[in-house]
Amino acid sequence: MITAIETYLVVRRAAGFTLSNTEYLLRSFANFATDQKQTHIRTATAIHWASQARSVAQRHVRYQTVCLLAQYLCVEDSRHESPPTNYFGYRKVRRVPHIYSRDEIEGLVLAAERLPSFDSLRPKTYATLISLLAATGLRISEALHLLVSDITPDGLLIRKTKFQKTRLVPLHDTARTGLARYLTHRQEMRSGSDHVFVSDDGQPLIYWKVHNVFRTLLKSAGIKPSRGRWPRIHELRQHADSPIMPNLHRSGSGRAFCRVVFWQTAKAELPDVTGQF
Repeated sequence: MITAIETYLVVRRAAGFTLSNTEYLLRSFANFATDQKQTHIRTATAIHWASQARSVAQRHVRYQTVCLLAQYLCVEDSRHESPPTNYFGYRKVRRVPHIYSRDEIEGLVLAAERLPSFDSLRPKTYATLISLLAATGLRISEALHLLVSDITPDGLLIRKTKFQKTRLVPLHDTARTGLARYLTHRQEMRSGSDHVFVSDDGQPLIYWKVHNVFRTLLKSAGIKPSRGRWPRIHELRQHADSPIMPNLHRSGSGRAFCRVVFWQTAKAELPDVTGQF
């Protein structure tokens, strides 16, 4: 079964899927089936293996992963059984995202500017990161992987993101100015990395560290949990869908940033920037 799984992974990766977790799960299932002295997929075995997960959501993911494999393999080998989909009856319920207000974003940026650091890089890094996320709608992973060479005259080149696609994110002039100001400072402080956002040691920012710092910033900005859950940094991109979005341009004191008003078109074209203040 391992050989069939490897062929399946090659085919799907050729279509642009990463499948790192899928590979882990399928190899686990193959080992489980081998222990049962089975060389082909059996529905009962798939259910038994998937049921070992703790939560219904995890069982669903494990089971559906085998279902997709079975659908592929059954085309050429009818000895594989094709388990019925959604055996565990799981239905994903998305949590309601936190839509950050203008004041909340200002508070987060100000809190970031007050972060302790042996020089001024860390506060500027987090203040610029938060501003960029809110201004562009980037995913946090995309911002953390951003390279200096990805900043082009036409905007930010976001490489191999969701579904392995590459896209261009336009930047308003104020956002471009603020980002350039940060990069000038960053190059003076830490010039050894190609990544835009780096930590005090000059290494690229790591998500779990950013997550922990962001939780601190939420508390400093007075933003509290809603329904028992803290707002997430990923939800800063939700603000980019609202009629008013913040931008990176700062005053001489570095304490304020401009905003631009835009209207998104139904075809996801470049926003029509009509004003700033």
